[in-house]
Amino acid sequence: MSHFEEYIRQGEPGEKEKSYAWQTAIGLQDVDGLKPSPYLIETARQNIEGNITIDEVKKRIDSYYKARPAEAGDDRTEEADKVSARIAEILSEKTFTLSPAGYLAVHRRLFEDIYRFAGEIRDYNITKPEWALNCETVYYASADSIRATLDYDFEQERKFNYKGASLPQIVKHIAAFVSGLWQIHAFGEGNTRTTAVFTIKYLRTFGFDVNNDLFAQSSWYFRNALVRANYNDFKNNIHATPEYLERFFGNLLLMENHVLKNRDLLVGSDI
Repeated sequence: MSHFEEYIRQGEPGEKEKSYAWQTAIGLQDVDGLKPSPYLIETARQNIEGNITIDEVKKRIDSYYKARPAEAGDDRTEEADKVSARIAEILSEKTFTLSPAGYLAVHRRLFEDIYRFAGEIRDYNITKPEWALNCETVYYASADSIRATLDYDFEQERKFNYKGASLPQIVKHIAAFVSGLWQIHAFGEGNTRTTAVFTIKYLRTFGFDVNNDLFAQSSWYFRNALVRANYNDFKNNIHATPEYLERFFGNLLLMENHVLKNRDLLVGSDI
């Protein structure tokens, strides 16, 4: 159940739009196992009801953690609260740039003053144990190739002709573009949340209405689907597959009704 379900079901159009943005913003924290504080939820409600602006939300959250660090919780709760407010703000804006600079700008806005490298391409190689891979890692782009790979992927995306593509073809193409963008893992942390926000903004430029519960309720599935789209282990008959990500986007864009269960993405469950 959404924290803001009553606004979505019964609220005015402006309240519904804000509720969807907040619901998505908070739900996306789950990709890194983060949960917002009750204070953030209550402050978001005041924003939805029009009592305070999003700028006032951000100022209140900043003041909350400056004044009561001991009461407010650990650093990750602070991160969840601040990043949720920033996602809600970005999703409310009618702006978008399809470029590496635009992608980096999203990361910078989300994680400024949280990560010292906000908006900067990582300069070191990384591995990350993944639940869906039984703690194995996806092979991410090497640090010295990130910039060139980003430039190439965005150039190819700008060249793609959507005009003659059917909706199922668009779903497959979007899944492939987002999967490739995520696999680069351009940042030290925050890649999935950045990619999700960027993707939502991009899809809206095509007229897709992505103000629904999917990113909020299935953000962990979204991450695991990205993992499975980029992992091979041929000796154990495990192959990278876009199937799960395409199911996600099929539900999101085509109103399909695929069952999205994380246990289905655990390697070995589909052998």
